Amino acid sequence: MNRIILADNQAIFRAGAARMLSLEEDMRIVAQCEDAPKLFAAVDGLRGSVVLLSSSLRLELKDLLARTQAAGSRTVLIAENAELVPEEIAVLFDGILHRNVAGSVLVDCIRRVARGQRFVQRANVTTMQSSDSVGTRVRDRLTPKEMQIVALIVQGCKNKDIAQQLGTKEQVIKNYLRSIYDKSGVSDRLELALFTIHHRVLAEAAAKAGHLIQMKSA
Repeated sequence: MNRIILADNQAIFRAGAARMLSLEEDMRIVAQCEDAPKLFAAVDGLRGSVVLLSSSLRLELKDLLARTQAAGSRTVLIAENAELVPEEIAVLFDGILHRNVAGSVLVDCIRRVARGQRFVQRANVTTMQSSDSVGTRVRDRLTPKEMQIVALIVQGCKNKDIAQQLGTKEQVIKNYLRSIYDKSGVSDRLELALFTIHHRVLAEAAAKAGHLIQMKSA
């Protein structure tokens, strides 16, 4: 059984990765950590695990790696999609992935790393972004109001909270969500959030919409 520690300050990504990995019979999520103290406690207490570490936590990586190695664990760095990991840092990890990694690649990486192999996702991020026709098509189909709702969904807001922020009723938000699901091809709010994060062009549009909401409420 591959024991996995998920360390990421983005709750949506942790939830999505945990949901996906839980479907694999040889994998078990033993801890989810959103900050350094929880991660250090998990690493010390759950020896022999595979640590999926997001670079967005901004930890002192060499100190963390020394700690995981002392615990007999292996570490996979999850870098942001456009992030360049310096070679002198990359070689210290057992695996390197980007946040837009496909589920099958994530599973393959964990299995290889658990067996003592090294796995590096060699993705041409610039090419992937420029050819993201799916993300672009969904972005262009969503109305400004729908994009605002997507932005709030990514932030983890519930329908009631979204309705309050947008000055409407909860049922109206539910109606909008049905339209958004149809246009994006997802079936629930978690899939919508993961879909948005995965497609950078859509994530950027949602971030702009979220910024406008903050400016209006300020």
